[in-house]
Amino acid sequence: MKETISHNKEKVISIENLSKSFGKINVLNEVNLEVYKGENVVVLGRSGSGKSVLIKIISGLIKKDSGHVAVLGKEMESLDSKQLQELRLHIGFSFQGSALYDGMSVRENLEFPLIRNKRNLSKKELTESVEQVLHDVGLLQTIDQMPSELSGGQKKRIGIARTLILKPEIMLYDEPTGGIDPITCVELNNLINKVQEQYNTSSIIITHDLTCAKTTGNRIAMLIDGKIERQGNFDEVFASEDPRIRAFYNYNFITRS
Repeated sequence: MKETISHNKEKVISIENLSKSFGKINVLNEVNLEVYKGENVVVLGRSGSGKSVLIKIISGLIKKDSGHVAVLGKEMESLDSKQLQELRLHIGFSFQGSALYDGMSVRENLEFPLIRNKRNLSKKELTESVEQVLHDVGLLQTIDQMPSELSGGQKKRIGIARTLILKPEIMLYDEPTGGIDPITCVELNNLINKVQEQYNTSSIIITHDLTCAKTTGNRIAMLIDGKIERQGNFDEVFASEDPRIRAFYNYNFITRS
């Protein structure tokens, strides 16, 4: 279990009374959450509990209904489209499906965000940046492969590399260990920790995988029925006798016949 980050540090994400509905369905109901510089916060919850909606609101992909969201000191609701685009350059979003372009090689997938956002880089600088980030995720050998030639775990790593190439301050991981085998899950969890340390990122990790939560999270926030019901380190959260929290733990960790 990871140690807790001191809350004396700077807040990089601050969420107050955040609510979001789709039609008559209340997905988020007055959520309050803070993330401190250098901290990994895991948001745990069942499928459909609003976890992914939360990070899409943080990155400006979905608009909130009410409440306040501040990222890197900027109130999201006050930003125009240009300011939002500039802020997003500091936020890395690791999609559940890796979101690679199938028609591009690994090299081209990683060059794309650099070319789009930093058009003055030379070919040599592009190559050095791509090779460095691939080395950091342990997949330099895949540089000229196509996404169709990669395993699911490799695609997730390349997706993270494509995000890291812009050196974001904040990482948002959406179900990073979803749909992959247990051994690859361990590798992904280790990579998330490496990214935190090597790139000095602050992160929100969305998952329902308790092994991922215990391995990567400095702090855990339990999202139930659209509300953060409990926060703390892993042991503190699951010391609860709340049957909804106990059931979540039991499903993940009690051996089933």
